[in-house]
Amino acid sequence: MKALILAAGFGSRLMPLTQNEPKCMVKYQGKRLIDYEIEALKEAKIEEIAVVGGYLFDTLKTFLKQNHGIEKIYQNKNYAQTNMVSTLFCAREFLELCLKEKQDLIVSYADIVYFKETILKLKNEKESLAIVVDKAWRSLWEKRFKNPLEDAETLKLKDSYIVELGKKAKDYDEIQAQYIGLFKFSASFLAEVLHFYDTLDKNAIYDGKDFDNMYMTSFLQALIDKIKPAKAVEIYGNWLEIDFKKDLEIQI
Repeated sequence: MKALILAAGFGSRLMPLTQNEPKCMVKYQGKRLIDYEIEALKEAKIEEIAVVGGYLFDTLKTFLKQNHGIEKIYQNKNYAQTNMVSTLFCAREFLELCLKEKQDLIVSYADIVYFKETILKLKNEKESLAIVVDKAWRSLWEKRFKNPLEDAETLKLKDSYIVELGKKAKDYDEIQAQYIGLFKFSASFLAEVLHFYDTLDKNAIYDGKDFDNMYMTSFLQALIDKIKPAKAVEIYGNWLEIDFKKDLEIQI
């Protein structure tokens, strides 16, 4: 099994902390965000980790090689004009390598803190498309926002499978858990993912965004709708998303 961390973002809401370092290198409780992710993946015996950078790419590349020995570092040169799905496919070579070697692939956002236990749950899930969701999300969101409903997105479950995610929620009943930015494609499913992406209409609008700026949740929803249900890998807290400086004060 391999892993890919999507770390191209600028992190403008964390300025000035991201003035000289990419968002994933911001420190939380004395350790960089990407250190938490790499540590959790390695402790779960993930065989190879690759990263896609963008903002301050050379700074990230040097850090990853010197501190973690990571050699597969891809670049999204258009990080400022694209979104997460485009960043994912900047590592097309790595996706195809996973397919060739018949290796499952964990995909992780780079602005989240999580630990080995979450990766092990995801790693051990047998379904072709598996997505980590936090059932205890509301307690975290109440620490982050005055009104959690303004930020939280829909996530609807049926028999432990995700039927909807990433939409604007009208009420709490539409939020049975929260997507955290961590999921897995099986090796057998990767061929379908690549083909599906290649056949998407590049002139279409996806949840209000053009093709290059498609949200990852929009892409995952399209996979769910067109190809395969997504198994919900349920956790209950023990993670954190870092979007604002005040998020760095939250204890987990």
